[in-house]
Amino acid sequence: MCDDIVRLTEALADRYKIEREIGSGGMAVVYLAEDLKHHRKVAVKVLRPELAAALGTERFVREIETTANLTHPNILPLLDSGSVEEQPTAVPPYRRTALLFYIMPYIEGESLRERIDRDGKLPLDETLRLTENIAAALSYAHQQGIVHRDVKPENIMLTGGSAVVADFGIARAVSVAGGTKLTETGVAIGTPAYMSPEQAFGDANIDGRSDVYALGCVVYEMASGRTPFDAPTPQALLAKHAVDTPRSLRTIDPDIPLFVERAVSRALAKEPAQRFKTPNDLAETLRSQTVL
Repeated sequence: MCDDIVRLTEALADRYKIEREIGSGGMAVVYLAEDLKHHRKVAVKVLRPELAAALGTERFVREIETTANLTHPNILPLLDSGSVEEQPTAVPPYRRTALLFYIMPYIEGESLRERIDRDGKLPLDETLRLTENIAAALSYAHQQGIVHRDVKPENIMLTGGSAVVADFGIARAVSVAGGTKLTETGVAIGTPAYMSPEQAFGDANIDGRSDVYALGCVVYEMASGRTPFDAPTPQALLAKHAVDTPRSLRTIDPDIPLFVERAVSRALAKEPAQRFKTPNDLAETLRSQTVL
């Protein structure tokens, strides 16, 4: 990525000052930058080269722009997106892949992943409050026709006592823009530990109930400090999501209320029709402490 970051820094020099790398994931490398016009910190996310190579630049940018209209207090907004075009090289393969990037606000705070890794399970009241925040963001996006597809603690930022969901629609944009090329190149969209069975099977017509499943996985982890399934490889993990029943929450911790266990169990149903219809339905069941 050394050459790529030089290209990116030069291309964005009139708008953003790239400072340093602050994280990386399966789809992107993240850099802290200063927005020179507005004098604020932003996060610049650059898609990994193998992923960018599988996408069409124009279509990716067009698809990602559909998320720019999402306006919700629990959604981290998309500020900008674009590409640094291909460049010729003196050695094979003689062209550098276009760099595809998108920019979001930089949030002072920590991710839900960092919080769980540090403290383990969360207190019940905090688990319920954060679930409401996340569910509100997801349900709003679903009403706009956008499924997140990659709900996980790494994409949930904690700030001011609330949860803000990041990377909204990015997985959708990548999936739509890449089409069959992603399958051909072996690039997976989503995260195995939180992936619904239908998404793991490559169903092209997943809907909001896939996000309900992922949210169920996140609630399971907030309540117990562990994910519903564990396996040595991504393939084995996906297989468990497809056919296995997770260990019940109350066998992990008897102090977890029955209403939480039952609600999470429904959210993690293998068949989408057996889950909650919307993330807000899951949150409302937890808020009312209804035992299903």
